[in-house]
Amino acid sequence: MDAMIPSLSPSALHSPATAHRPVPLQQVARDFEASFLAEMLRAARFGDPGSAPEGGIGEAQFASFLVEAQARQLAARGGLGLAEMILSGLMARADAASTDHE
Repeated sequence: MDAMIPSLSPSALHSPATAHRPVPLQQVARDFEASFLAEMLRAARFGDPGSAPEGGIGEAQFASFLVEAQARQLAARGGLGLAEMILSGLMARADAASTDHE
């Protein structure tokens, strides 16, 4: 299953119409950063069942949801800056492609 990302011109990404609304490419970059952060949190055993007393029977099943939600919140608040680096790299590539075709 291939997800198609709509192509965006560099001017469309900087237009006033998109200033208040996330651009799909920005959301994809943020989602990627959230996935990366979730894997880092899992590797660090953050939210590991047994780290808190009396978690109950369902703690292990729901621990992954906690880690993913925390990773999404971290990414939404800037995270490591990975989403911005990805987006700026893609923007530079789009700018270079648009100048090559002119």
